[in-house]
Amino acid sequence: TMTPVSDPSSFSSVSKCATKHLNLIYHVEFDRRVLKGKVALTVEVLEDKLSSLTLDSKDLKIFKVSANGQAAQFALGTKHTFKGSPLEITLPFELSRGQHVIVEIEYETSPSATALQWLTPTQTAGKKHPYLFSQCQATHCRTMIPCQDSPSVKHTYYAQVSIPRELVALMSALHDGQEPDPSDSSRVIYRFRQPVPMPSYLIAIVVGVIAHEISHSWTGNLVTNRTWEGIFWLNEGHTVYIERMIARSMESEQLRQFKGIGGWKELQESVKQFGANNVLTNLVPNLHEVDTDEAFSSVPYEKGFALLYHLEELLGGPEVFMGFVKSYIQLFAYGSVTTEEWKNYLFTYFKDKVRTNALLSNTFTEVVLKCFCLFPLHTALYQEPLPLSHVKKMQEVYQLNGVKNAEVRFRWLRICVKAHWEEAVPLALKMATEQGRMKFTRPLFKEVYNFSKYSDEAVKTFKENRGALHPVTAMLVVKDLKING
Repeated sequence: TMTPVSDPSSFSSVSKCATKHLNLIYHVEFDRRVLKGKVALTVEVLEDKLSSLTLDSKDLKIFKVSANGQAAQFALGTKHTFKGSPLEITLPFELSRGQHVIVEIEYETSPSATALQWLTPTQTAGKKHPYLFSQCQATHCRTMIPCQDSPSVKHTYYAQVSIPRELVALMSALHDGQEPDPSDSSRVIYRFRQPVPMPSYLIAIVVGVIAHEISHSWTGNLVTNRTWEGIFWLNEGHTVYIERMIARSMESEQLRQFKGIGGWKELQESVKQFGANNVLTNLVPNLHEVDTDEAFSSVPYEKGFALLYHLEELLGGPEVFMGFVKSYIQLFAYGSVTTEEWKNYLFTYFKDKVRTNALLSNTFTEVVLKCFCLFPLHTALYQEPLPLSHVKKMQEVYQLNGVKNAEVRFRWLRICVKAHWEEAVPLALKMATEQGRMKFTRPLFKEVYNFSKYSDEAVKTFKENRGALHPVTAMLVVKDLKING
């Protein structure tokens, strides 16, 4: 069994009890922008004499709580700025370790729930129907489900979702059938089943007219960090490492090195933005009283990758180190893991090679990446701005304004705006608003904002399009553009 853990980003009783299954019933109300319904949590008791438990909630209206069918007293604690309000439930009986209880909560979400993005028909590509999508990572699931909103708690789930019949629903789960809603002939009920235990942040819902190409279901992560202080480097560092190993197998080692160099440049940019001594540049930051949204950056991805690449060089090369990565994934599959457990397993696996604990410290900083080739747009982006004449010549020769590839277009437009090419400003603002990906939207807005002649234009464009952005993205752009309120 894993050691009990306290999660600074969660109010829920993760050491007292653990949710094993969620049963969700949702009625999606586009006119009010709320999800109304109930959730039944199957909870396993981890300590003796359990008579109360706490769940995470944020901006939820709680109507009724029951435990094994009996009414239960509940209270919402003081609201914390980003963690929400603890939902304190008093059970009408006492339970022993190993027992299970079904806690059922009737509730509805708020129109301002930060996990949910509601689009009006005019904000969609088709212009006819509304659209809803969710994004719970890192700690926003509590705005759509009262739950133990910590990556240390993993559960299966089942969901029944009632929606207008002209729309389609998808969740991060297997489709388990659909039928007309018996209580309303204009609606249909979609059912979903997720048999793989997953943390709350991987629960996702989309409702709308969804083109076939994007109706792929999401895969849940096999191994997750136990809290967000492993900030994800255990998830993302390994994911980036494996992604680049795939590039190595499919193409060449040069391509992997090339991707590594690009990532190292992005890491330097993040460190520069946070400030070199900011704790959020640590591989394992302290997240007590830190909003996890503000902690997200390329640090866990690229510093995590850099550490794994460094260890690979020390411990025998790519093939040998991939053996460790595969073994780690198999050992911790369907579980959650801390940096300490990962480190202990690394030392056990390589016990003949590892002499010292000095290999890993939370403030790991410098890895020299061998340079085989450089992507010009990557390097140009992180150096001094190019002269305007150079940028215009690049456009003349390469016709980069016409490139549709989002990654290339994004870098090209940032280079143009940095060089103060005024023609690129509307193109950059268009890209910042025509898609909602934070990795593109934030830097493009910031780049235009930093071109002082167009700072006001950046703010104006953001305000006009704010409603179409996910609440978390909008909140971070507000900070980037120094907008009050």
